[in-house]
Amino acid sequence: MEEATISALLADEGQRLLSELRDYEQGRELALATRLRRDHPPELVSAALAQARLRQRAKAKFGEEAERMYFTPDGVEQATRASVAVYRAGRFAGLGVRRLADLCCGIGGDAIGLARAGVEVLAVDRSPVTCAVARANAGALGLADRIEVRCADVADVDVSGFDAVFVDPARRGARGRVFDPEAYSPPLSWAVEAAREARVAALKVAPGIPHEAVPEGAEAEWVSDRGDVKEAVLWFGAGDGVRATLLPDGHTLAGAGLPDPPVGPVDRYLYEPDGAVIRAHLVAEVAQRVRGTLIDPTIAYVTAPERVATPYAQAYEITDVLPFNLKRLKALLRQRAVGTVVIKKRGSAVEPEELRRRLKPEGPNSVTVFLTRVAGAPSMLLGHPAT
Repeated sequence: MEEATISALLADEGQRLLSELRDYEQGRELALATRLRRDHPPELVSAALAQARLRQRAKAKFGEEAERMYFTPDGVEQATRASVAVYRAGRFAGLGVRRLADLCCGIGGDAIGLARAGVEVLAVDRSPVTCAVARANAGALGLADRIEVRCADVADVDVSGFDAVFVDPARRGARGRVFDPEAYSPPLSWAVEAAREARVAALKVAPGIPHEAVPEGAEAEWVSDRGDVKEAVLWFGAGDGVRATLLPDGHTLAGAGLPDPPVGPVDRYLYEPDGAVIRAHLVAEVAQRVRGTLIDPTIAYVTAPERVATPYAQAYEITDVLPFNLKRLKALLRQRAVGTVVIKKRGSAVEPEELRRRLKPEGPNSVTVFLTRVAGAPSMLLGHPAT
């Protein structure tokens, strides 16, 4: 994609084409393209169709608002989900931030959330195409007066006049995801240096960042949305320690420095902590809340005799605790007329899809099967979500 493509889509003819493609269906693309090319330049039709496909993909992150926005293929993949951007913008605003430099802004997902929270944003990216898209999004959403888009190397931007800095380094290279923080673009060490110059700063990092890589004085926050871990953020000027935040409700669990929970036998209830809680190493805090123990010292499942409501873990009522045995499991499911099996694994080499294929479940009933270890032994736990 080129800057000229974005300009063409923003012009009157491009806008009419995009309007016609608002209800785009991929299965009808060939016939639709043939019809549109009778009245419009072929290259503009191709660009509009590509944008329509990207908008369909982007709905998972931006909802219906994606129909008004503009995207690049990498932008759809790497943009912050709207719910996460809104949460982070609210946190910045709550810390008194009024002017912020958004470095490596991408297509502007975070800048949009910040502007809507009342923050004046300088959005910086080194890609001219990406900047053109970010600028188009600010205009399409009525935020052009609060978002200035600048095409530059982030290392050349003077951030001294801003209340806060947000850095979202590129974590993908030619071979895919980059796991070494120093291989980010820009490297984490540069981002940390930039963060320390601001009153408040946040650096977006991969959720798998090792805890030992968290800089001194920073708070590490892991964020999940509807149970899926989306990102980790290093905050400066907002405290220290670790926390897990669960969206869309915004529940936040802060670390209390608790020791590892004791290990005990599987009791009536099994608690599966949210992925953000596990990444933040806060399973002990969940165990304390439900008055439970671990089923194994290396497995993030908590067990307890009572059902205790907590937003930080899903509770299951356990009916069977058995050594792992495929024949026995098949017999149990057949005996109980189970046709729907939800398979979860933690600490097991068994692949759920392969197990499901071999089980061939039939019947009107359902069950959740946990493939895990109990006190070091390969085990299978059967149960159902607690209500």
